[in-house]
Amino acid sequence: MSSHPREFRLLVTGGGTGGHTYPALTTLRALQARLAEAGTAVSVLWAGTAKGLEATVTASEGIRFVPVATGKLRRSSNPLGMLTAANMKDMARVPLGVAQARSIVAEFKPDVILSTGGYVAVPIGIAAGMLRRPLVVHEQTVRLGLANRLLAKRATRVAVSSSSTLELLPEAVRERTVVTGNPVRAEVMAGEPLKAVDALGLDSFDPDLPVLYVTGGAQGSVQINTLVTEALPWLLQRANVIHQCGPNNLQDMFDSTATLPAELAARYRVMGFVGAELPDVLALADVVVSRSGAGTIAELTALGKPSVLVPLPSAAGNEQAHNARRLQDLGAAVALEGDVAEADLREAIGPLLSDAGRRERMSGRARQHGRPDAAERLVDVLLEAARPAK
Repeated sequence: MSSHPREFRLLVTGGGTGGHTYPALTTLRALQARLAEAGTAVSVLWAGTAKGLEATVTASEGIRFVPVATGKLRRSSNPLGMLTAANMKDMARVPLGVAQARSIVAEFKPDVILSTGGYVAVPIGIAAGMLRRPLVVHEQTVRLGLANRLLAKRATRVAVSSSSTLELLPEAVRERTVVTGNPVRAEVMAGEPLKAVDALGLDSFDPDLPVLYVTGGAQGSVQINTLVTEALPWLLQRANVIHQCGPNNLQDMFDSTATLPAELAARYRVMGFVGAELPDVLALADVVVSRSGAGTIAELTALGKPSVLVPLPSAAGNEQAHNARRLQDLGAAVALEGDVAEADLREAIGPLLSDAGRRERMSGRARQHGRPDAAERLVDVLLEAARPAK
C-alpha cells in the first residue's frame, strides 16, 4: 500500500497455545510500530476462545478481546473413532461460532484479518469469506495445521514459516503463498549476557567453560529433566548449566542435585520458570537443549544458537520430530528422538561443549535458516492484502 488511512483496523484470530498466540502478538506490535511512523493508529480486535491463552495475553496487553464459540475436533486414525460424544457436542457449537464471527466481522469492518491457527480461527475465517474481507493465514509449522488447511483455500494470502511448506501446498494455494518465517519477539533478539549473570546470580560460574541452557518449555519436561539429572556431574565438568525444569519439578530437582560436590554445584542454576530473563539467558547460552516446537525453532535459528533437540513425542502430526530432523539435516542442530538415554545425550552434546569451532559452525548454519525479520515480512503481507479504506 502506498498510503494508509488515519486508522488501520486489524482483526486477529488464533490462539489456544503460545505457538499460535505469540506470533500474532509480535506481528501486531510490528504493525503498530510501522504505521505509527506514518501517523496511522492501529485499532485492534482479537477474537479467540474465552479460556485460551489469547484471552490472558490480550488482557495483559490491553488489547480488545471478544470470545467466539468453537469446538475442538479430536482426531483418530479410525474415522468411526471420531464419532464421540465430545466431538459431536463441539461440532454443534460451530454454527454458533460462525454466527458470532459474522457479527464480529460485520461490526468491526477490519481492513485485514490475521489468522494464526487454532480451532477458533475457523469461524472468523469463514466469516471473512462471507463478508469479503481480506484474510491472511500464517502457519508456524512446516505442515499446515487443520484449521489453516481449511482456511488456506479461501485466504487472500498465505504466509508460511519455511520454504519446505511450499511443496506441500496445492498449486492454487501456492500461488498465493509467501515465505515470511515465524515472528520472533523483538525482546528475544535484544538479550544481553551480562544481564543474565546479574539477574540470576551466576557469579560462581566458570568463565572458561561454555554455558548450557536446558529447557523443556514453560511447564518443564520430565524426560529432559531425567536425562539432565543423570548426566549432570558429567555435564558440570564441561559446562556451566542453567536448567529451567518447570515449576512443578523444582523440588524434585533440588532433591536430586543436593549431593553435588560444591565445585560442581557452583556451576549449576536450576529454576522452575524463566520469564523476563529469557532473552538474556539465551544471549548468554553457548548451547541449548530443548524441545523443538515451531516457536523454539524460530528463536534458536534467529539467534544462531547451536542446539540439541529432544522432540515432544505427542506433538500433533509428529511436528516436533520433523522440525528437529530438518535442522539436523541442515547441520544446525542435533536431534535426539525416541527412547533417549543418558549416553545419547552425552554423545550429542559432548562435541559441542568441547569444541568451540564446532559450535561456531553450527551457529552459522542455524543463523542461515533463521528469519529475525519475520514479523516485518508478515506486516508487508498484511498491508498488501488490506483493502483500501472506505
